[in-house]
Amino acid sequence: MPPLPSNREPWSATRVQLTYHGTAAVVRFFNPNQGLMDDAMEAELGQVLEQLDNPATWPEGRVVILTGRDPGMFVRHYDVGVLHERASHMLARGKTFSLERPVPEAGIHRCTERMDRSPLIFIAAINGVAMGGGFELALGCDIRVVQTGDFQLGLPELNLGLLPGAGGTQALAHLLGTGPALFYLLTAKVFQPQELLQLGVVSACVDDALSHALGLARQIGAVPARACANIKKLVRQAPRWSRAEGLAAERTLFCDTMVDPAAQPLMAAVARGERTITDKPPTG
Repeated sequence: MPPLPSNREPWSATRVQLTYHGTAAVVRFFNPNQGLMDDAMEAELGQVLEQLDNPATWPEGRVVILTGRDPGMFVRHYDVGVLHERASHMLARGKTFSLERPVPEAGIHRCTERMDRSPLIFIAAINGVAMGGGFELALGCDIRVVQTGDFQLGLPELNLGLLPGAGGTQALAHLLGTGPALFYLLTAKVFQPQELLQLGVVSACVDDALSHALGLARQIGAVPARACANIKKLVRQAPRWSRAEGLAAERTLFCDTMVDPAAQPLMAAVARGERTITDKPPTG
C-alpha cells in the first residue's frame, strides 16, 4: 500500500481514503466487492490509525471520523467468503478452541483497541449499510451518528451460526444492558437508523451523517484537548473499574484539567463575569 504522506495531503489505498480537515481527519472505507471488510481494509485502517494516533505525526489531531466513501454504504460486513475459507482451514487442521487458550487479536481487534486507548475522539458517521464487522467498527467509536435512509444495521451473525467477533457482544451489553443485548443478538435483529436513535446506540439520526460529524468535530476541537482525553478515559474505563477506582480516577483527572494552561483563560473569563459555564468556546 502507498506510504501515508506527512504533509496532510489526501491519501488513498485500495480500501481506505484519508483526508484532513483542520484538527479532524476523515477516514473513508470502500470496496468494489459489495463494500465488504477484508484483510486489506483491516491493514490499511491499522496503518492510518498508527499515523493519526501519533502526536509526532499529527500533533494538532483531535477527532477522527470514520465513514463510507460510497453513498448508502458504511461497511457492509466482513467478507463471509474469507471467513469460510479460514474456517475450512481450521477444520482441516482439527483446530478446537477453549477460553483457557484465548485466540490472539487480529487486525480489526488491534484497530478497535487502539481507538479505545487513544486520546483522540472517534466518531462513526454511519452513512449506509453497516452489519457484522462494519457495525462493530462503529460500536468501537466514541460517538455514533447515523444517516436517515433504508439501511440495514446490526449484528445478524447468528443467521450464519456465528457470533459477533470484533467486540460486538461486549459493546452491545454495555450500551443496552444484558437483557436487550441478548434479545437482539439471539434474534439476529437488523435495525433501521431511527431505531438506533430510539435505543440510544447513536446520538443523532440526520440527513447527512458526515456533515453532522464534522460539526461535532469542530465543537470538540474548540475545547481543551486534555479535558476531552480525560473524559474519554474515565467513561471508557468505567465498566472495568470498581466504583472506588472510578471515583479516585475522576477526582485525580479533574485536578489534572484544573492545571491545564488551556483551561485557565476559560475559567478566568467566568470568574470575571465575561462568560458563563454554558457558553461554548468559539469553533473558529
